[in-house]
Amino acid sequence: MKRSLRFMIPLLVAASLAGCAGNSQPAPGGQTSAPQENAAEQPAKQTTYPLTVTDATGKEVTFAKAPERIVSTSPAETEILFALGLADRIVAVSDYDDYPDAAKAKPKVGGVVKPNEEAILAQTPDMVIGGISMEKPVADKLKSLGMPVYITHPTKMDDILNNILAMGVITNKQEQAQKVVAQMKKDIAYVQEAVKNVKPEEKKKVYLEFSPGWTVGKGEFMDELITLAGATNIASDTEGWNPISEEKILQNDPDVILYASGITDEKTGVKLEDMIANRNGWDKMKAIREKQIFGMDQNILSRPGPRITQGLIEVAKAIYPDLVK
Repeated sequence: MKRSLRFMIPLLVAASLAGCAGNSQPAPGGQTSAPQENAAEQPAKQTTYPLTVTDATGKEVTFAKAPERIVSTSPAETEILFALGLADRIVAVSDYDDYPDAAKAKPKVGGVVKPNEEAILAQTPDMVIGGISMEKPVADKLKSLGMPVYITHPTKMDDILNNILAMGVITNKQEQAQKVVAQMKKDIAYVQEAVKNVKPEEKKKVYLEFSPGWTVGKGEFMDELITLAGATNIASDTEGWNPISEEKILQNDPDVILYASGITDEKTGVKLEDMIANRNGWDKMKAIREKQIFGMDQNILSRPGPRITQGLIEVAKAIYPDLVK
């Protein structure tokens, strides 16, 4: 599915603004210990209700029982819910939810930045999940209507893992959450083992463009994907989501260029890969001269959900094909 600049920019701006509030995913409250800690190694647990949790905005949410009617306004969180085996409890999703296929058949409640309040209310949910892009006024309005709204804001890989575990606690799917996280940790370990002998002076320089004219610096999980893959992000001297400097990227001369495939500029109709290849002077870059430019599945690359470690493996394969099979 193609994504336009019109959709991506509000998402990125929302993510960037939310990043000012903090970088860690709070643990559910009311527990003797945070469920995230060593959860994958512990025996399966049953959640005790009523349960009070604290979301990424610092607000407490109380669940009288395991949620049975869940509305998700974020594709990443929807993927988590399905991975936890909650397909029958998901009553509606955002317009952009397209994975797994079963998500496409769910009723839609609008965009990820500002979903349709009336459509959400019509589903009479006992849990509403908002991702990093939900506007604060929208979340506040839903909360004022008495709905249990849980907001997530994972920015690092650990945040994503902890977010999955926290949702497992809320929905009483702790065992399944632990299994999902355990597999994701195996994926991370596989990549780290494969690239562990790459010497500092041999690390490849990588440029990542996930939307026309936008790249990512430190403090975000896309930057961490490159680091975990044993390479150096040439934008790591910046923070968060950034509009690109064509001259700076040319000067840094990356060894590898990664981009989100399937994206077309809405105004010009030009594909992102063609924009990259045809920028003034960029044909002189090592990555383009040596044809080291690779398209990544945009959803796997950009969604902080259970498939993010698949994205890590694909990133590592593109950068070090001789090391990561």
